[in-house]
Amino acid sequence: MISRSEDLTILIAVADSGGFSAAAQQLNIQVAKVSRAVARVEEQLNTSIFNRTTRRVELTEEGRIFIEKAREGLEKLSEAEEWLKVRHQKPAGRLRIDSASPFVLHQLTPHIKAFTQLHPEIKLELSSSDGIINLLEKRTDVAIRIGKLEDSTLHARTLGQSKLHLVASPDYLKKQGEPQTVEQLLDCHLLGFIPPSVLNIWSVGMGVEITPWISVSSGEVLRQLCLAGNGIACLSNFMVQQDIEKGDLVTVMGEQMQSPHPRELVQAVYYRNTALSSRIKVFIDFIEQRIKL
Repeated sequence: MISRSEDLTILIAVADSGGFSAAAQQLNIQVAKVSRAVARVEEQLNTSIFNRTTRRVELTEEGRIFIEKAREGLEKLSEAEEWLKVRHQKPAGRLRIDSASPFVLHQLTPHIKAFTQLHPEIKLELSSSDGIINLLEKRTDVAIRIGKLEDSTLHARTLGQSKLHLVASPDYLKKQGEPQTVEQLLDCHLLGFIPPSVLNIWSVGMGVEITPWISVSSGEVLRQLCLAGNGIACLSNFMVQQDIEKGDLVTVMGEQMQSPHPRELVQAVYYRNTALSSRIKVFIDFIEQRIKL
């Protein structure tokens, strides 16, 4: 038996992904099932939800308003279901978590096994996005974000601060020399993010915007380039602490770094219009005690 909520979930996936095939891939179902769900809803409403073109599926004006209301309705249904689960004191269901790839690799994955053993009824989905994502569009329940939070529609729970370091490999510093001033630093091979990126504004001295020698889109790629002796990078302690302790990376101009700094803030965020579900709460409580920032 097909549930109305299932059809609406499929409809929202089509709207968010921009196509039937993309929605099917996102939900891991057949394209035919997506087509049938859309057809059923449009027939029941006697309204076209989507305009189909050869390249993309776009919402009609009626469809845009309907999807907005349907999304709100499904969220309310999810809250009602969660309330019943909380009544039984057993967090359960799917929990979708997103964070930058370095945080997922260095701070989350080492603890996932322990979490799933404690809460076997919670089914985790982990994604890594180095850019800021829309939680609703990406179907994400909670995101771990590094730096100042700009979106006022989000709740945030501070997990701590992770100090920023300028780091380079010993081999690089031996060959190129260690900078002592901001002017000397700017003459070095600096590793940063693909412009435009606020992450290329380093909190050294009074603050300086760098022009990267090599630009990347991933913080973990930046770390690997730094380890391989390609230059100097500005990275969070949570991803390079072990490298520094082992001597694989060396801190540079440490006394000139601004700290505390807004970019050092680590927060767990979720939408303000969503009740803090029990599965989100137990995950944040669990991870807050284990991460090393």
